[in-house]
Amino acid sequence: MSEHKCFQLLAKYNQWMNIKLFDVCSRLSEEELRLDRKAFFDSIYMTINHIMYGDLAFLSRFTGNPVQVPELGQELASSFTDLRVEREALDIRIIDWVSALDPIWLDEEQTYQSKVDGKIRTVPRWALVMHMFNHQTHHRGQVTTLLSQMGLDIGSTDIPFMPQFVAA
Repeated sequence: MSEHKCFQLLAKYNQWMNIKLFDVCSRLSEEELRLDRKAFFDSIYMTINHIMYGDLAFLSRFTGNPVQVPELGQELASSFTDLRVEREALDIRIIDWVSALDPIWLDEEQTYQSKVDGKIRTVPRWALVMHMFNHQTHHRGQVTTLLSQMGLDIGSTDIPFMPQFVAA
């Protein structure tokens, strides 16, 4: 299997999971979403905000868009509804970007300065793209745990359960 096919699948998986996650989260009030639940990013809202932040930070490094990434921990939208709209657009952007990935570009190294610890790192781009998707999955897992503790079930999070793999 090529990296390209893997990244295309992960981009579609990311979109599918975000739709499911935001659908469940939409049952909660803005206040419930922003309640400090003692999670790594405090609330459900700030955790899904952080997932989007990570995607924007990596896309900035990969594409130059956005030119400037907000500071870590900054709110990217003023409400859950606005964050959802921006998330949906970002997921489409990621799918489109992944579909045009060049294998030569993926094999090259990328040097960047981390917004988390300020250190400069040089990493193969394929590893950075893989990490972008791993980062999303990791933090969505934190949100699904918080939702589960509230009695809300997101359903299956397994790739083989994606709609494209279900027999008609």
